[in-house]
Amino acid sequence: MNSGLIGIIVGAAVLLLLLMAAVKIVPEYERGVIFRLGRIIGAKGPGLFFIIPVVDRMVRVSLRTITMDIPPQDVITKDNVTVRVNAVTYFNVVDPNRSVVAIEDHIKGTSQIAQTTLRSILGQVDLDELLVNRDEINQRLQQIIDDVTNPWGVKVTLVEVKDVELPETMRRAMARQAESERDRRAKVIHAKGEFEAAETLANAAVRLEGHPAALHLRILSTMSEISSDRNSTLIFPLPMEILRLVDMLRPPDAAQSPAHTS
Repeated sequence: MNSGLIGIIVGAAVLLLLLMAAVKIVPEYERGVIFRLGRIIGAKGPGLFFIIPVVDRMVRVSLRTITMDIPPQDVITKDNVTVRVNAVTYFNVVDPNRSVVAIEDHIKGTSQIAQTTLRSILGQVDLDELLVNRDEINQRLQQIIDDVTNPWGVKVTLVEVKDVELPETMRRAMARQAESERDRRAKVIHAKGEFEAAETLANAAVRLEGHPAALHLRILSTMSEISSDRNSTLIFPLPMEILRLVDMLRPPDAAQSPAHTS
């Protein structure tokens, strides 16, 4: 009687263990890849499903986007400048079956291919292109890495170059270049301003020459601008015609110097 009861208890315990091993629950962001006697039969989930204990084996695969930092890489650009670059990549599993069967560790594999591709692509561009055309380089990196990881069932959605560390000597050289460029622009702008001012003054002179009354009004306006209550300077306007008349009436020998005494 006691042995029979013990057998029932043991059988119930084994049955409970088998039932617990057969019931699987997978959340929404995961899939369970089922292997039956070593052969893959597909991915199941999300939710509740059953497998055959001992016969089936389940591997969980996350479908969420993984954000992975690419370690800083020492890169020599096309123009022989050594820089230190780090980046970040975003990827997720789109085919759970291939992510388990095609590669041992898809996260590690994606990390390694991202590092090698970063060094390869940045070694083909100049420093100026790396600093200016950042979006184009990011797109090239994303496309190349995605082409490699696609057979693994992994989709690379984004690659971003975060920081470019330049040597101190290169920073000083770039600062001097930027300062020289600003000086050049300032001189060009100043020269253009002088040219436009000269053209405007020339046009104004031609216009005033044809209208003597306007010239007199301009002289009076200038006098009112420079005069003030505390100014002791006396300004007496003299028409230019009087000076011309004086020159005409002056004897020819008056402008010559007196004769030397013998």
